[in-house]
Amino acid sequence: MIPINRTFAPLQAFVDELVRCGLGHAVTSPGSRNAPLILTLAGHPGLECVSVIDERSAGFVALGIAKATRRPVAITCTSGTAAVNLAPAVVEAREASVPLIVLTADRPPELRDVGAGQAIDQLRLYGTAVKWFYEVGNHDPGREAAVHYRSLGCRAWFTAEDGRPGPVHLNFPLREPLAPAHEELRSSDWEGRSDGRPWVVVSDAPRDPTPTIVELLERDVAEAERGAIVCGGTRYDVAASAARLAAALGWPLLAEPTSGVRCGPHDRSHVVAHYDVLLRSERFLEPHQPDLVLRVGDTPTSKPLRAWLADTRQIVIDPDATWHEPTRRAERIVATAPDATCELLAAALEESQEPVPAEWVDSWRTADALVQEALAEMPDPFEPKAYVALAGSLPDGAVVWVASSMPIRDVETFFPQGPTDLRFLANRGANGIDGTASSATGAAIAAGGRAFLLTGELALLHDLGGLLTAKRLGVELTVVCVNNGGGGIFDFLPVAEHAAPELYGEHIATPSGVDVERIAALAGLPHTLAETPDEIGAAAFMPGLIEVRTERESNVRMHRELVARVDAQL
Repeated sequence: MIPINRTFAPLQAFVDELVRCGLGHAVTSPGSRNAPLILTLAGHPGLECVSVIDERSAGFVALGIAKATRRPVAITCTSGTAAVNLAPAVVEAREASVPLIVLTADRPPELRDVGAGQAIDQLRLYGTAVKWFYEVGNHDPGREAAVHYRSLGCRAWFTAEDGRPGPVHLNFPLREPLAPAHEELRSSDWEGRSDGRPWVVVSDAPRDPTPTIVELLERDVAEAERGAIVCGGTRYDVAASAARLAAALGWPLLAEPTSGVRCGPHDRSHVVAHYDVLLRSERFLEPHQPDLVLRVGDTPTSKPLRAWLADTRQIVIDPDATWHEPTRRAERIVATAPDATCELLAAALEESQEPVPAEWVDSWRTADALVQEALAEMPDPFEPKAYVALAGSLPDGAVVWVASSMPIRDVETFFPQGPTDLRFLANRGANGIDGTASSATGAAIAAGGRAFLLTGELALLHDLGGLLTAKRLGVELTVVCVNNGGGGIFDFLPVAEHAAPELYGEHIATPSGVDVERIAALAGLPHTLAETPDEIGAAAFMPGLIEVRTERESNVRMHRELVARVDAQL
């Protein structure tokens, strides 16, 4: 290691430790005070460093990379309001258990609270949204400083990654020199361990279930005549193990898209995709109330599913014991890895129990098929069909980022199960629409190829900076944008019925009046105006912006007609 000067050398040691721990990606936003951090990150040969002009977009690009890789990502910005603009991404990372290492540059203490430019109070800037905050301080160059910064890098990495992952914040009050002007420093003082290992390694406790836990779960499921498995978003690969457990139990597997269980080459014989529609039907609910639900991952978005869970005995498998249980009806939280737990429980059941009758799961699968048939019969354009149109066009391994509000609900409700291995991602921690295009851009960077973004026009407008970021970085996106002239989700809520129409339209539905074709031109994306699933599927083979124009009123009516049609068939 060749130390540059007294400002850069500690940062060089710090970043080198992050890379030794496993850091592969960093995101930077331009600035003078954070120039030493930028140049150190960008200059390390072991890092892929991404430059994003706007800090708000940069935060979500980093979050998208971290979510797709399931590894910590570093992000740096300059002092002042630049750091404040990272807050939405930091909050989402906290709520969604995404590991970020936030490196903010700051003025040194002597320039704070004296009217110096670009100096705000950055201490504990993100409050309880971060797992750990550290004011780095200033240190005389030498071996003790090197050891401190190397240890600090390891602590930042393992704190972000360990247990329930999340963001950490380190604030660097950097003094001059901020430029990489060379200063004579002894290189041996700054070296790390000679074998390339991190300075400190944290040995994580195993999360695999003990035999006692497996026996306890085996007893619980044996007492349930009829049950179900519900899989929500999780950082664990649970598809094969959850499918094996569902088959061993003979239970339906209600799989939310971001769980990774709905689509893929694993056994999907017990997967139920359209539970949201089924659980709206009183005719279906009464004979399909289970004795027990095993839940893996976060609680899915579906409101009917949550209401159904609120009346059901539940056991939640949650390795981090995060209490992601809004119904407050779970009688036990099992703090073990869900993939290993499902696998071991399935193996135990396969050994101990008789073959399970198929009537229970068949009743779910038969009803599930009715929804797909009803959807196909709905006239075009229909918002759910716009998203489902991609089901036959997406390549194996595709990354699909789904915006909040109506897109994630329509995808959860209507996207079919299938053999194509798809990776659905969404910002469902804080459930906001901010940073949607930026997050998809980050996921595309992590995947090393094109990503697919399913969004409404308001979420797209809310993050135009993300589209410009993708253009600047040469990231390929295929965007399916449903343009319904406002916030379509509000039309499903009581406020639409009871508020004064003119006030509701201007202040809640908020139609933008922006031409989506011009947005596409600004982002350098070919624009396609599509109406039918065939037109959408054909356009999706290439990067571009596919606009599907709908009417909010008819969309609400058609949703309700579809549910009524399925209910009548049930």
